[in-house]
Amino acid sequence: ASRRQPTKGLVGVMVVVGIASLLLTVVGAGLVFVPPDQRGVVITIREGGVRPVALEPGLHWVVPFVEWVQPYSISRQSYTMSIAPSEGDVTGDDSIRARTKDGQQVTVDASVIYAIDPAKVVSMHINWQSRYENELVRPAARNTIRDAVSQYSVEEVVSTKRAELEELIATELSKALSDNDLILL
Repeated sequence: ASRRQPTKGLVGVMVVVGIASLLLTVVGAGLVFVPPDQRGVVITIREGGVRPVALEPGLHWVVPFVEWVQPYSISRQSYTMSIAPSEGDVTGDDSIRARTKDGQQVTVDASVIYAIDPAKVVSMHINWQSRYENELVRPAARNTIRDAVSQYSVEEVVSTKRAELEELIATELSKALSDNDLILL
């Protein structure tokens, strides 16, 4: 334009390039990749707040600026409660103190290995979001272990009925976690 040459065609090209870039940016903003060990809960501003089905692994498109994806790992996770300050998920002594049926106090270190049920990721998100470990797994494990230990004497806990105690804890904890969309492994 400064050299007094015609710019009529250049303006048209710039408008087309600008519109194409804007369109590609909006489309690209809606592309979401879900890794194989995760599921994606689509949160939306539409009615209901979330899509009823989680995104499976792969490349998906969500409506940009209206929907976004909250990823959840469906792989094996563990939560450890230990007396050793550096071993558990909580700094310091996080072991479980329980009373046996004969009134003795025992200290139990425990690890819970669990996973989010892939078929129930949306339900788990609605009920727990990212709080499931501290507000579900930890309290459920602690309560289940305390209740189970209270049914045995101290001698049974440390020797003769230890396997039976472990089975009782696994059964009860599995039920508590499955009621809340988690799987005990």
